[in-house]
Amino acid sequence: MLGVIFLSAAMQAAGLQVGAGAVDITPPSGVPMAGYYSIRYNQGTHDPLMAKALVFEKDGAKAAVVALDLIHIPAPMVEKARVMIDGLTSVPAAHVMISATHSHTGPEMGSRLRNVDPAAMKKLETWAAQLPNRIAQAVRQAETNLAPMEPNAAIAMEDSVSFIRRFRMTDGSVAWNPGKMNPKIAAPIGTIDPRVTSLFFGQAATYVNFANHLDTVSGLAYSADYAGALSRVVDSAREAGHITLFTLGCAGNINHIDVKRAEPQRGPAEAGRIGAILAGAVLKSQREAKAMPVSGPLRTRRETVALELAPLAATDVAEARDIVARYGTAQASPFYDQVKAFRVLDLEARNGKPLDAEVQVITLGREIAFVGLPGEIFVDLGKQIKAKSPYPMTIVVSLANGALGYIPDRPAYAEGAYEVVSSRVREGSGEKLVDAALRLLAN
Repeated sequence: MLGVIFLSAAMQAAGLQVGAGAVDITPPSGVPMAGYYSIRYNQGTHDPLMAKALVFEKDGAKAAVVALDLIHIPAPMVEKARVMIDGLTSVPAAHVMISATHSHTGPEMGSRLRNVDPAAMKKLETWAAQLPNRIAQAVRQAETNLAPMEPNAAIAMEDSVSFIRRFRMTDGSVAWNPGKMNPKIAAPIGTIDPRVTSLFFGQAATYVNFANHLDTVSGLAYSADYAGALSRVVDSAREAGHITLFTLGCAGNINHIDVKRAEPQRGPAEAGRIGAILAGAVLKSQREAKAMPVSGPLRTRRETVALELAPLAATDVAEARDIVARYGTAQASPFYDQVKAFRVLDLEARNGKPLDAEVQVITLGREIAFVGLPGEIFVDLGKQIKAKSPYPMTIVVSLANGALGYIPDRPAYAEGAYEVVSSRVREGSGEKLVDAALRLLAN
């Protein structure tokens, strides 16, 4: 189903300038790839990985939003990039939101770098050291391209490409990705967010936000997944130099797999199909998009929320060390044992210290709000923010300014399954992030 919600406006944008920039951040071949509990080495490039940036300026105030075609972006890397941006541009470090699209066909970003070939590791470290500068170059390019721009906005409703991936089974248990045509599936737990949110900035740029896990392509070649396919289609319908920037909504419990259909859903063609459908929704909604009145100031605010760690049993540590030591070898443990082991060792290393979660809000007047959350956020948490936000266009961006792993909503903890087994944070953490976001939006 494709429907469109049009957002009305009473006046034109006043004094807003917008610029877009894009820089290729594709690593060299041969580095370890991200996304799975196995060691995989890259064997080439299907399509490039990019850093894309938008810079906003109004009445002398500036802010930037950046999207990276990566699995995630660790908080220390975000801070390095912010410092470089602050030095290369006039955008203050605290006014920059950097998020990852969550492509599983990019480089490993640090969470599972064990038993890796030393030569491949050296390549990865060299590339990672250069990444903050490349991010900063994208923002500098965007700032250079600043021009008066009237933002137009629309929300298309597309429910055919994303699916809840947690299911109640006929025996009462909860399963994660239980397989296509599985007769033991009773019903999905929850509903997706079908909103394809788009901001249109003339022929310069289009900003798109949608909630669906980026794990479609698979394989050993770099790819921006369906976000890259979406961008190519939208860009092709614009003048040369147009930049489409995609950010990930709250998709912690959503992916592209339709369990009611038997046909395989994997590979570049599937990513292209999903990207084209979403691009069609974007382009169709653009025809009727309405001007958003940016009548007030451009503002940025942040809050750091301390998230308590998930419970850790001391007896689990020795077993976890043994499991992780065999990671990537022929003696590797079963999937769920690896998931739990990585979590246990991460928690042990923190010695009880809570995880710092940055919640960031960038607002354009009283009309448009970008909300950045640092993890793989369950969809209902994002829905709560949108429902209670005072801004008519509220865009919730996950995996922004850090990577804290899965952040389920409160009901999921009693249900268990992969996301909960993997989560580093205690029950109720997601709701704390919602509360912080709403405080910032109300300020």
